[in-house]
Amino acid sequence: MKKLGVINLGSTSTKVAYFEDDVCVFSDSISHPAEEIKQFATNWDQYDYRKKRIVEFFESKGVDIAKLDAFVSRGGHTEPIHGGVWRINRKMLEESRSMKYGNHVSDLGMRIAYDLAKDEHSAYIVDSPCTDEFEPLARYSGLPEMPRQSRFHVLNHKACGRAFCKDHGLDYGKVSLVVAHLGGGTSVAAHKNGKLIDGDNGLEGDGAFSTNRTGALPVGALVDACYSGEYTREQMHRKLNGLGGMMAYVNDNDVLSVYNKGLAGDKKCTEVIDAMVYQTAKSIGAMATVLDGKVDAVLLTGGIVHNDYIVDQLKKRVGFIAPVYVYPGEREMLSLGQQTYYALIGKEEVFEL
Repeated sequence: MKKLGVINLGSTSTKVAYFEDDVCVFSDSISHPAEEIKQFATNWDQYDYRKKRIVEFFESKGVDIAKLDAFVSRGGHTEPIHGGVWRINRKMLEESRSMKYGNHVSDLGMRIAYDLAKDEHSAYIVDSPCTDEFEPLARYSGLPEMPRQSRFHVLNHKACGRAFCKDHGLDYGKVSLVVAHLGGGTSVAAHKNGKLIDGDNGLEGDGAFSTNRTGALPVGALVDACYSGEYTREQMHRKLNGLGGMMAYVNDNDVLSVYNKGLAGDKKCTEVIDAMVYQTAKSIGAMATVLDGKVDAVLLTGGIVHNDYIVDQLKKRVGFIAPVYVYPGEREMLSLGQQTYYALIGKEEVFEL
């Protein structure tokens, strides 16, 4: 039996799970209150704090970390790589620590997984956020110095695609899917034969707006705002990611709250949800054209698809493309644990930088 420790570091929480073979024995989330996190100037300064909480959690569950066959973390920021299971090695950690390719607390997660693993060959990541499987035409933006980048919810996208294929007896490496992740950020991607050949950059102004991100904006108006003198660079980035989308229109980024306000008679709240659905449907349609209209299924995933109204409205708009299937929430921890287990027993290849 293989025993695995799984960690997924977020800005205010750390998700932790323990697997025996491909079965999740337990999974939980460690909360990190804002008053505790704000004492650290950078993500890297949280190392001792986060590691201590993780170790304490496993100990409280009676899990001996020294006896784990592998530790796996959500990936961090490195040079672009393809999807799959990757061993965390020194080169990967050096690239992550350089912050050349970006920085998130998940970079710290890789470091902790590497240090907690029984040896330097037993720490892994799966479907890194730096996964880049775009086809050449997908990189064109209109300006050669600004190529489109593969940056979205890769881990949950692929986990959702694999879950659908398992449910229907299909091979993920032989299907064409359009997957839409609807959460704090929205990203829609075209999956072809196991590769993410095109997708929205749900982090930095691409595709549909979400609860607090703008998605794509009118470029001319954006340029004018940037040079208006009214906003600093940091303030503009905050408007794009954090204060944009639904938040900008109704001063609320909770979908259920906004939906209920709409039911109570607030027409603006109803309209902004309908607009978010409208834009998401347009992105799904766009990705269907990337696949030449040959789509086996449209998959909806992420926290927002717990809302039946949003799911029903999306089905009405995109159901003509292909059958629509719903996978609420996210399957990141399950994917991290299972794909690493398959790598340990030789069913998945392990890659290294």
